[in-house]
Amino acid sequence: MEFKDYFSTRSSDYAKYRPRYPEALFERLASLCRERETAWDCATGNGQAAEGLSPYFDRVIATDASKSQIENAVKRENIIYKVATAEGSGIDSHTIDLVTVAQALHWFDLDSFYGEVKRVLKPAGVLAVWMYNLLEVSPEIDAIVNRYYTDTVGAYWPAERSLIEDHYRAVDFPFAEIETPPFAMEMRWSLAELLGYLRTWSATKRFAEAHGFDPVESLAGELRVVWGAPEDEKLVRWPLDARAGVVPH
Repeated sequence: MEFKDYFSTRSSDYAKYRPRYPEALFERLASLCRERETAWDCATGNGQAAEGLSPYFDRVIATDASKSQIENAVKRENIIYKVATAEGSGIDSHTIDLVTVAQALHWFDLDSFYGEVKRVLKPAGVLAVWMYNLLEVSPEIDAIVNRYYTDTVGAYWPAERSLIEDHYRAVDFPFAEIETPPFAMEMRWSLAELLGYLRTWSATKRFAEAHGFDPVESLAGELRVVWGAPEDEKLVRWPLDARAGVVPH
């Protein structure tokens, strides 16, 4: 399967402006593992999930098909970064206690990836995937951002985005599923940070390439009207949906 690279050209922004996953998520996933020797964070991007896993495992192998993303990833002593695809990790068989995929499962060749997961997991090893969609700040701000998402850049979202909008409910998941509680990510951001985040969207990048200008610029004017002082920090929240499971016997 061809690697669809929508993020490398904004790798530094991606590292700076992406929200942080909640500690409770990593605590929950670690608690599901019989052993905590090695986790594999697949499609690690800027390493946010790998960083969250690192206190709970002896080592974390973090892979991404984008060399640029790996170069901008968070560095920790027990995180080993490698450029590799989801379907061909190069990891030894039956050596992994937990495989994680944060906001990336929709890009994979699922049959090949699931085969790779089953190959690298130890007996009773766990696969966990999660996703988030639109942010929540206030009704006025949400309405502007949602209109930008749907109307301004809506036509520039890759087809795979529909799986995110469906909260991964339609994604085949051939594992014995474990119930996971709801989670949420929360950040306190200024207007500039919110705009920086919107510029990391793949649809924003594709719109700019097609039209030759940054669509976030006009959006910024709308948001300033309802934000207040641009430097004021507001609570930004993303509901997060997770699925976890073990290889069925």
